[in-house]
Amino acid sequence: MPLSLAELRHRATAFALEYADTASERAESQSFWRDFLDVFGQNRRRVAQFEVPVKKADGGQGFIDMFIPGKLIVEQKTLGRDLAKATQQARDYFPGLPDYKLPRYVLVSDFARFRLHDLDTGQETQFGLPELPEHLHLFGFLSGYQTHATAPDDPANAEAAELMAALHDALLAGGYHGHALEVLLVRLLFCLFAEDTAIFEPDEFRAFLENHTAPDGSDLGPRLAQFFHTLDQPEAERPRALPAYLASLPYVNGALFREDFRFPAFTEDTRAQLIRSTYFDWSRISPAVFGSLFQSIADPARRRTLGAHYTSEQNILKVIQPLFLDELRQELAQAGSSRPKLDALHRRLETIHFLDPSCGCGNFLVVTYRELRLLEHEVLARLLAPQLANGQTVNLSLYALVQVDQAHGIELEEFAARIAEVAMWLIDHQLNLQLSATFGNRYVRLPLVRTARIVIGNALLQDWAEVLNLPGYTVIGEDTNSATPDNKNATRDTRHATRDTRRSTMSSAIHHL
Repeated sequence: MPLSLAELRHRATAFALEYADTASERAESQSFWRDFLDVFGQNRRRVAQFEVPVKKADGGQGFIDMFIPGKLIVEQKTLGRDLAKATQQARDYFPGLPDYKLPRYVLVSDFARFRLHDLDTGQETQFGLPELPEHLHLFGFLSGYQTHATAPDDPANAEAAELMAALHDALLAGGYHGHALEVLLVRLLFCLFAEDTAIFEPDEFRAFLENHTAPDGSDLGPRLAQFFHTLDQPEAERPRALPAYLASLPYVNGALFREDFRFPAFTEDTRAQLIRSTYFDWSRISPAVFGSLFQSIADPARRRTLGAHYTSEQNILKVIQPLFLDELRQELAQAGSSRPKLDALHRRLETIHFLDPSCGCGNFLVVTYRELRLLEHEVLARLLAPQLANGQTVNLSLYALVQVDQAHGIELEEFAARIAEVAMWLIDHQLNLQLSATFGNRYVRLPLVRTARIVIGNALLQDWAEVLNLPGYTVIGEDTNSATPDNKNATRDTRHATRDTRRSTMSSAIHHL
């Protein structure tokens, strides 16, 4: 479980003092990096490897001082050595690594100095050992406080979809298809995301696959069934004899892992494909667009027939900003630092419900929810500014009020509806990580008690009022005229609008009064 920022700073300070006079690479390198990982609560045996043999760019044999596949290469030098040369030495190892294990970060050190390179952004940061407590934000990929500015056009979204498509096709070729395949893929998506975003321990799902399933894949189906069953079981109800690698899993709930179904017969190749997927950084995906990409891997032809398509985030914002976001932002601007006004706005955010009656994979719902949460974050930053200034720990569970069950949807396709539900959990967790980083206190909503309310059905036939089941509301849409509980004719009239028309705009926003 990720540590609080206060504990991280305490550990980093102690580490810096412990190694203040260290100079010899040969004598101290491994103990230095083992204790460095311990600062962030990382188990070296699970996440990192020492002295990894690899062919260098010139064909010679090299050894990586410390390696976290897919994340980090470390090159350690004796005190006073040239760190620029150390960086180049680390880069020389890249040709000998599989593409999916290439790291994002290169970290070099001579004990007294660190130089960290982020290969995605090109950012390079150098600082002294005593300054480590002030640079913990650079190591969010170790601490669990990593946040990404996810973007719809980030190539990571397409890369992630391709990984899932390859796994889908491999399982389909083996005769596994239909509802069971769709449920399995959604569960695997959650697990892949969970181990990269501090829901699970770092690389916990990968370690399970690599260390506790047979190389030929023969037992992977039953093992996954046990893994999923454990996630759906409260800790107090789990068998005492449960292996430690399962007992450490969090209780997820949310009905995501509840259904029993036939698992596929994995092969060595399909197991390898799944393990390869764990080396991707799933925290980078944008739930606003990945859901649509994810849905398309199953049956693109059928998807086109049903008329589902991806609506860009830009177009979504064009609808929801004038509909209600602009008004809320104006209210925030007028509130300033006034606690009564901020409290009133916060209560209002908690009572807003919104509906997409043809939600597909939920990109309208995800973007709308994200914008409401970001408004709430700004409100909390202003309300809790005194506590932050005084270094007080804030119990975020008492203050974060906007929840995923304020989102409602109707969707004809079960697979798309399940993706929408998971996409809402993913964006919720990304926002919780952002809130955790802002306030220096880990905040995770587990078990998943609340969920987006997605009804599987035909929006042209479904009674939207029954879907909402809210006392007192206003429906705003392209074919409605302030429909209310006492004026359902306007709501019924909207059912004659085409699916494509409703998908191209936010068909209705429901403000719970």
